Amino acid sequence: MEDREKKKSNLRYNLLTIVVLIIGFILLCQLINLQIINGDEYRAQSSTRLTRETIIHADRGEILDRNGVKLVTTSTGYSLNLYRTTTDNKQLNENIKNIIEVLELNDDSYIDNLILSVEPFGFTTDNEETITKWKKNNSMDESYSAEQCFYSLKNKYQIEYDDIVQARKIMAIRYEITLKGFSNVKPVEIASNISKNSVLNFCEGSSRFSGIDIVTSPVVTYNYGSLASHLLGYCGKITQAELEKVGDEYTDSELIGKTGIQYVFEKYLKGKNGKRQIDMDVNGNITGEYITEEPIVGADVELTIDANIQKVAEESLKADIEKIASGGYAEQSDATAGAVVVMNTKNGEILALASYPDFEPQLFVNGIGTEKYKEYNEVQALYNRAISGAYAPGSTFKMVTAIAGLESGKISPNDKISCTGVYPYAHKPVCWYYTSYKGGHGGLNVSQAIQHSCNYYFYEIGNRIGIDTLSEYSAYFGLGRKTGIELPSETNGSIASKKHAEEENRDWYLGETLSAAIGQSYNNASPIQMAKYISMLVNGGHQINVTTIKSVRNSDGAEISKDEVNKYVNNLLGIKEADIDEKTFNQENLQAVLDGMKNVTTESGGTAYSIFKDSSVTVGGKTGSAQAGKKTHAWFVGFAPFDDPEIAVVAIVENGGHGAYAAQIARDIFESYFYED
Repeated sequence: MEDREKKKSNLRYNLLTIVVLIIGFILLCQLINLQIINGDEYRAQSSTRLTRETIIHADRGEILDRNGVKLVTTSTGYSLNLYRTTTDNKQLNENIKNIIEVLELNDDSYIDNLILSVEPFGFTTDNEETITKWKKNNSMDESYSAEQCFYSLKNKYQIEYDDIVQARKIMAIRYEITLKGFSNVKPVEIASNISKNSVLNFCEGSSRFSGIDIVTSPVVTYNYGSLASHLLGYCGKITQAELEKVGDEYTDSELIGKTGIQYVFEKYLKGKNGKRQIDMDVNGNITGEYITEEPIVGADVELTIDANIQKVAEESLKADIEKIASGGYAEQSDATAGAVVVMNTKNGEILALASYPDFEPQLFVNGIGTEKYKEYNEVQALYNRAISGAYAPGSTFKMVTAIAGLESGKISPNDKISCTGVYPYAHKPVCWYYTSYKGGHGGLNVSQAIQHSCNYYFYEIGNRIGIDTLSEYSAYFGLGRKTGIELPSETNGSIASKKHAEEENRDWYLGETLSAAIGQSYNNASPIQMAKYISMLVNGGHQINVTTIKSVRNSDGAEISKDEVNKYVNNLLGIKEADIDEKTFNQENLQAVLDGMKNVTTESGGTAYSIFKDSSVTVGGKTGSAQAGKKTHAWFVGFAPFDDPEIAVVAIVENGGHGAYAAQIARDIFESYFYED
C-alpha cells in the first residue's frame, strides 16, 4: 500500500516538473522574441507610448457695448510648455539655451521671475523684506550679496556657461521650474503669446529641442486702450491663492478676471477647457496627438454702455480737469481726479461710467511691470471713483430737501422765504450770497431758491421738516445705500440721520440738520448714487434698478436668463435688494423742483447759465460746491431734454472749486448724445 502511494506522489511531482519546464521554455522563447528577434520593432513601439493629457484652454467670451462694438476680444495665441525628459542638468541647460535663442530671435519674451540682475549684479527690488524672504526660500545665507546669490544658483543648477548674461537667462527658466515644478506629465509654461515665427522655428528644428509642447492659448485684447477701464476691469494670470479657491477648473497658467466686469462675470466669460492627448517618446519628442474633449468658448457679455458716449465722457472729464488745474476758468485749483456717470432715466441703464485717472487694462494681461503699477498706485488710477468714491453732495442735494418740504406740506411751490444772508438759529450759518455780497437773496420760492442755490432757504426747510423726514427722503432716492450695480467695491455712502450720530456716540443738534439740508453733515454719496437720484427725480419719483448689463449669451447664441444672472451677481457681491414702498409724488411739487433746475441753466443768475446759455438742448441741472476739509469738490447733476428726459448726467471734479466748472463735462455729453451721429 505504501509503495503504491509513493509511486503516485512521484508521478505528480514529475508531471509538475514537466509543466514548469514547459512554461519556462515558453517564457524563454517569448523573451528571445522580444529582445532579440523583434527587439528593435518593440523598442520603437514602446518609445512612442508615453501618453500625456494636456488642457486646451477655452477662449474667453467677448465684452461688447450696447451697439455690438467689441470692447474686449479673445484671439488664439501660442504658448510654449516644457516637460521633464530623461536629460541630465547639462542637457537640460543646453535645451533651455536653444529655446531662448529661438524666442529672442523673434522678439518673444519668456518667463522671468528671478529678482537677480547682472552687469552689474543687483536685485530687481529695493524691498529688503522681499529680498530676505527670497534668500530664505532658496536656502541662502541672509548676508549674501546679489553676486553671491547668483553664483549659488549657478552652481545649484550646474550651469557651465561662463557668460553671466547667458547663464542668467538659463537661470530664469530653471528658477521657474523650481517654483512651479515639472514632470513627464506636468509641464511648466515658459513663454506665452509667442509669435508664429517662433512656432515655425520650433516645429522645423524639433530635433534640437526636447520636451517642448506648443499649445494654443487665448489672447485677451482690449481694443480701445483705456476706454471704460474701470468698468471692464482687468484680468491676469491666476495666483496660487486664487487657484486653491477655484479648484480644478483652472490651470496655473490661465487668466482670471481680477476687477470690474472681468471679475464679476468670470464664471460666464471663462468657458470650459477641452483636453488633448499627446504621445511622446522618451526623449520628449511628440509622435502623435488628438483631441479627446473639445473646448467651449465663454459667454459674451453685452453692456448697456455706448462706446461713443463713454469716449466723450472720458475725454471731456480729462480736459475739464486739466482746464481747472491750469486756471482756464475764473480761478485755479489743484484738480487731478473726477468721475462721470450717464444714466437712462427711464430704466437705470448706464450709458457711460468714467473715472479719472484711468489705466491700461492690457498691461495686466501678461503681468504689469513694477514701475507702472507703482505709478498707478501713486495717483489711485485703479480706484473707481464713480462707484467707490463717497463725497458730500453739497448743493446738488437741495432737490431732496425741496421735495421733502413740499411733500410733507411744510412749504408749497409758491411759498416765499426771505433770505437775509444770515440764518438766525443754531450756529447762525450764512448763505453763500452773504459771503460774496454782504446781503441776502430776498424773497424766493422753491424754484427760485434752486436756481440761485440759496442756502438760507434750505436751512429754513430743514428746520421745518426735521432730520427724520429729510433722511427718509434721502433714503428713498437711493442715497446711503448701494445701487446694486454689477461691479465690486461699490460704496454705501451715508445719509445724515440721528442713527448715524448715535453710531458715533454723538448727540444730534439743529446745526447738523441745517448742514444736512444743504448736502453736508454726514451726507456722502457716490456719483452712481447721484445719477440714480436725479433719474428718479425726473421720472416721477419711481424706483429704478441700476444696471450695466444688457445680456449674457452663451457661445451657441442662447441668452442666459436675467434672473439667473442677477441671482449669481447678487450672491457674489453680497447685494441685498432693498424693500422700499413706492411713494406717489404730487406732480405740481415735482414740476416746481424741475423748473428750478431748468432755471439753473436757462435763466440769468442760474449757477450754470454761463455754460448752457447757448446750448442746443434744454437742460435741467444743479451745481454744487461741496466742502471736504480744505478741498472743495465741484459737482454738476443734470438731465435732458427737459420736456421728456432721456438721460441724466452726473459729473464731479475733486477739488474742482465751483460746480459750474463741472457743468462743461455734462454739456459736452448732452451735445454729443443728442446731436452727433
